[in-house]
Amino acid sequence: MPDIIVMFFLLGLIAGTIKSDLSIPREAYDILSLLLMLTIGLKGGMALYGNLAPDLLLEMLAVAALGFALPLLMIPLLRFAVGLSIADTASFAAHYGSVSAGTFAVALAWAEARGLNTGGQVTLYLVLLELPAIMVGLWFYRRFGKPDNSVGGTPLWQETLTNRSVVLLVGGVIIGALYGPGQGTGVTAPLTSAFSVILSLFLLEMGLVAAETLRNLSWAHWRVVLFGLAMPPILAVPGLLVGTALGLGTGSTLILATLTASASYIAAPVAVRHAIPDANIGLAMLASLGVTFPFNVLIGIGLYHSMLSWALPT
Repeated sequence: MPDIIVMFFLLGLIAGTIKSDLSIPREAYDILSLLLMLTIGLKGGMALYGNLAPDLLLEMLAVAALGFALPLLMIPLLRFAVGLSIADTASFAAHYGSVSAGTFAVALAWAEARGLNTGGQVTLYLVLLELPAIMVGLWFYRRFGKPDNSVGGTPLWQETLTNRSVVLLVGGVIIGALYGPGQGTGVTAPLTSAFSVILSLFLLEMGLVAAETLRNLSWAHWRVVLFGLAMPPILAVPGLLVGTALGLGTGSTLILATLTASASYIAAPVAVRHAIPDANIGLAMLASLGVTFPFNVLIGIGLYHSMLSWALPT
């Protein structure tokens, strides 16, 4: 049977498909997403407490390099094979080069439930993959798109670093790394102990949203759907290779592979909507949230673990 957390996503997906009146208020969703990002950051920071090592810099540089390389490699495929416009190519590169915090949370819970060790630095992977990908997407649009439609003069670093997801993740990591698991437990303990509950409710909402997104599916979108289904296992391979080359543990390598296989539906849409106004955000959301997210949550994480087991038999 799937993990019980995944069942909440399926519940939302079924409820949305049958057009139930089940819904989570927007304000509640905002609170859930805020708590999820902050808790992920805190968990990672507390795991890093007292465990910072010199080779961590090399690991971070390698992950950041992935963040730049993956969207650049996808641009020709999106432009000529999928047949997207320059604006939508930039949008999809930002979405699929970036990562899904929700998928990360599911993968983290999946690994912990199976006793797979994950280092605290895996939380940093979220930021190190997300920021470069968004920057590459915006750069591509500014370079080859319509400059008169882009945000005039706004630095790329400012557009990406001020995103609330990034602020919460980085802030949570810093707070957790400074205080560790033994201090400030009156604040951190309720958040970390409620992580699975927060994630379950978040996935319930994601199931409802995915069902609504899939209702807009038509045969005209077959290339986008095929891209959304085919890319996750392909994108997982660089994550597996880099994790293996760095000598990461099984859990950390699985997290990295799952992240490279995922697509953003929170941070990237905000940045793209602001900086690439002629991109079809609905099309990107159809692929990332309607196709890739369910694939990763229901099938992908277990598949990537099997791929890792085949590559590194015990």
